[in-house]
Amino acid sequence: MNRNSAFSYACNACGRCCHDKVITISPYDVLRIARAMQITTGEAIARYTIRRGSILKFIDHRGCVALDGVRCGLHRGRPLACRLYPLGIERVGDGDDDRVITLEPAQGSRGVYGGIGTVDDFLASQEVAPHLEANARYRELLPKFRARIYWLTDFDRIEPREFWRVAVREALAESGYDPNPLIDAIFDPDSLGCARDNDARTVAQHLTVLSKLICDEPNPAILASAAVMLAISLGYSPSEVSRP
Repeated sequence: MNRNSAFSYACNACGRCCHDKVITISPYDVLRIARAMQITTGEAIARYTIRRGSILKFIDHRGCVALDGVRCGLHRGRPLACRLYPLGIERVGDGDDDRVITLEPAQGSRGVYGGIGTVDDFLASQEVAPHLEANARYRELLPKFRARIYWLTDFDRIEPREFWRVAVREALAESGYDPNPLIDAIFDPDSLGCARDNDARTVAQHLTVLSKLICDEPNPAILASAAVMLAISLGYSPSEVSRP
């Protein structure tokens, strides 16, 4: 599909799309959840996420932790994936060519598909643009991660595939992982003193602080697992940072 394709979707609040999902969330998603619920980003991570802030928390048989009956308890701050549903974004190339795709409807969904309007109309109605813009800004950190890692690491002595395999394993671990202050910093801007009077300024300050942390970090393993985590949270593959 492209942005001008005919598309519409009427949600009938059945709550089926809020069950049996794995929803990856970005640093900006965490920020929006926190502001909507009037809590800190650290509290949002603890209350609404797993895997150190990168996945929305689901509870067996109850669905998303934010689900209140069949209603979303944080609808105003819902993540990008929830806003996009029943569409998704397929990352290709450098981001400018990302494709909008139609997802399989949740089993038993009462949502109604149609052709009233366009994909762009639907995305605008779901206020997707600020999320895409923020994610594009966070993506600018990936080359900084990559440059720092390759500056610190002698890949003539260290086998690259093993190095990145360990980084991916560490980033995706839900328990038994090593402490990683960079991963903590990526999802918790409030703990870094980055909170400002609006989301855009908070993101800008967060990026400034993260850039400095990347430049100051001497441990390539910490950098690599944090870089992989950031790439995945933005919808990209680990190859975004692992390629030379």
